[in-house]
Amino acid sequence: MLSVVIPVYNSESTLSELYNRLQPILLNVKEESEIIFVDDASRDNSWKVLEELHKQDTRVKIIQLMRNFGQHNAIMCGFHYAQGEYVITMDDDLQNPPEEIPKLIRKIDEGYDLVYGEYITKHHGGIRNLGSGIIQFIYKKVFKMHSNITAFRIIRKKLVECVIKHDRSYVFLDGLLAWNTINIGTIPVMHNARISGKSGYGFSKLLTLAMNMITNFSILPLQFATWFGFSFAIIGFILAVYFLFKKIFLGIPVEGFTALIVAVTIFSGMQLITVGLIGEYLGRIHININAKPQYEIREIIE
Repeated sequence: MLSVVIPVYNSESTLSELYNRLQPILLNVKEESEIIFVDDASRDNSWKVLEELHKQDTRVKIIQLMRNFGQHNAIMCGFHYAQGEYVITMDDDLQNPPEEIPKLIRKIDEGYDLVYGEYITKHHGGIRNLGSGIIQFIYKKVFKMHSNITAFRIIRKKLVECVIKHDRSYVFLDGLLAWNTINIGTIPVMHNARISGKSGYGFSKLLTLAMNMITNFSILPLQFATWFGFSFAIIGFILAVYFLFKKIFLGIPVEGFTALIVAVTIFSGMQLITVGLIGEYLGRIHININAKPQYEIREIIE
């Protein structure tokens, strides 16, 4: 059985076409299949469209969340209800062509646990591409990976079962997948231009996702702050020796006011950055201890 999990947010204009293009593809590649739409508290008529799709085809599962929890949290919700041996994730805006699904299936049949559809040409705006580039760079550094991550993936059920054990509120799905397997492949796929609406991922949201990735899966920021502070301490010691040498051996008076202001400004900034990083980690611990929900379901129709 093949499951397709699709997070939905304000996509009433594309859902019907997405379903109509998905159905023949799924019928051709697998005898049994299901589509799971997870409505992440859309503000348009997406839920009504999903209800109509379910009436047409009872193999379509639809889930409505209580509020907007984010794309990765919505996908995690869908994973809990996916029954397929393979689980595909894709966007709801038709930028991931359903016609490319057979490529993912053929690739994962080579023995991979996870296969990403790597876009041949990306059709995002410049700001979105910049944010995505930051995400890709951090992901590769943190997880020691070489492949690019995308929202168009196919995952074996065994790996999905490993991932859904994570019950914390902050979810970065690709990090959880990389924590559980290194058997990851890629396959070139098409990426279409958006036909309507605009992306829910602005630059600030992508930066937030990057921060989630770093702080949830790595202590690199704290290590960086430590080494940065250590480096400035060495610089400060060298400057102290330099000014002392000028004063004692060369008799050159040292004007300390400017140097003092510069030093105070630099070190104060470093201290605030370090405290902020520690606060970020402590805040996440606090939220997890208070059991902030990963997602909450308002309604599910199977």
